[in-house]
Amino acid sequence: MDLFDSQRTPSDDAPLAYRMRPQTLEDYVGQEALVGPGKPLRRMAEAGQIRSMLLWGPPGAGKTTLAELLAKASSAHLEHLSAVMAGVKEIRAVVERAQQHTSQVILFLDEIHRLNKSQQDALLPHVESGLLTLIGATTENPSFEVNSALLSRARVYVLKALSENELISVMRQALRDAQRGLGKRNIKVEDDVLTALAHASAGDARRALGLLETACDFTEIENGQELLRASVLSDVIGHQASAFDKQGDAYYDLLSAIHKSIRSSRPDAALLYMARFLQGGGDPLDIVRRLTAIASEDVGNADPRALPLVIAAWDAYLRLGDYEGQRAIAHAAIHLAVAPKSNRIDRAWNAAKQYVRQQPQVEVPTYLRNAPTKLMEQLGHGEGYRYAHNEPDGYPAGSTHDCWPEELPKIRFFEPSQIGQEKRFAEIMAWRENRDQEADQAP
Repeated sequence: MDLFDSQRTPSDDAPLAYRMRPQTLEDYVGQEALVGPGKPLRRMAEAGQIRSMLLWGPPGAGKTTLAELLAKASSAHLEHLSAVMAGVKEIRAVVERAQQHTSQVILFLDEIHRLNKSQQDALLPHVESGLLTLIGATTENPSFEVNSALLSRARVYVLKALSENELISVMRQALRDAQRGLGKRNIKVEDDVLTALAHASAGDARRALGLLETACDFTEIENGQELLRASVLSDVIGHQASAFDKQGDAYYDLLSAIHKSIRSSRPDAALLYMARFLQGGGDPLDIVRRLTAIASEDVGNADPRALPLVIAAWDAYLRLGDYEGQRAIAHAAIHLAVAPKSNRIDRAWNAAKQYVRQQPQVEVPTYLRNAPTKLMEQLGHGEGYRYAHNEPDGYPAGSTHDCWPEELPKIRFFEPSQIGQEKRFAEIMAWRENRDQEADQAP
């Protein structure tokens, strides 16, 4: 049986979002860049020849509906599997059924990112041979979740969350449609109600219709007219959770947004993404770990207080608990965002690692080696070492005591900037270079 028979008539007790599934592309709302006139999926549907593709987008953006409409436009047989429940056995069953069809067979694979490598490998030869045309739907980045071999045989189309205006349009269709929607009730809706419902739906058409259906259970009758007022929305919408998959893209996108906002010296943006991250169930310690990296990578010696401040915030969080501890993390984040920025530590460390990769046989000069035994002392270990605290100004000047390995070309890794405390570092290093030159030129 075709689980996506577009000619079916949903029962009245089915959810409104299910009943209002678009029947044609003309009814489909949103994704104009894909299904608008002359756009890729519209042209594909008009030609009646569907190619393998991956639909990547957030929940409620219309991925499942779009797969159904494309199959209908091409008169293809559509099979539906959910990767949550399906395994190699179910894929083989689809392949066996596909071998019995003379028309194109489209396999709509929901949540394709949940298939493991062996399951994706089982699918690959049948997509490659053309026995199956794959339409995979995913909320996660297919670059990370789908095998490269399978990814190379399917075009990726990105679906975006619906705008509030598009969600309002979807809800108005449901209020007008007397056959599948709420049109028989002729409900009068206050102007701000649909706006509030659209805002609460966060781009998810399925959620918008679900909230609308629930809200219509709280209508009032006035002069024989059924009214939906804004006053009932607080009970309908309630607290809007903003959870996300802690292994998914959103989790790491938010951490990236926090990092880049701080790097760009935007404390308000950093706090915004931090609040969203924590409200969605993110671990506060993931933020403070990222702040610790930022303190060295992006602030560095431009403000040497940054790193100990973050470590203090980490300690405060563990001592105070979550509620009070979150404020300590915000304290550190604001400091990092406002602080002067320098990536010279990161650049210096990467340069040093690259140099050692090119010069793997780095030998320690004998005067820097310890001499804990008589033999090592006889071999010259430690001979000529100058104890810095016994030197004028605490600095053993001269290139003969630069601590650099003999026979290796000298290179400078750390170049301090002229920003914040690093400007002072640059002055100190320049003074020491002058002392080296004076020592080298002295008789």
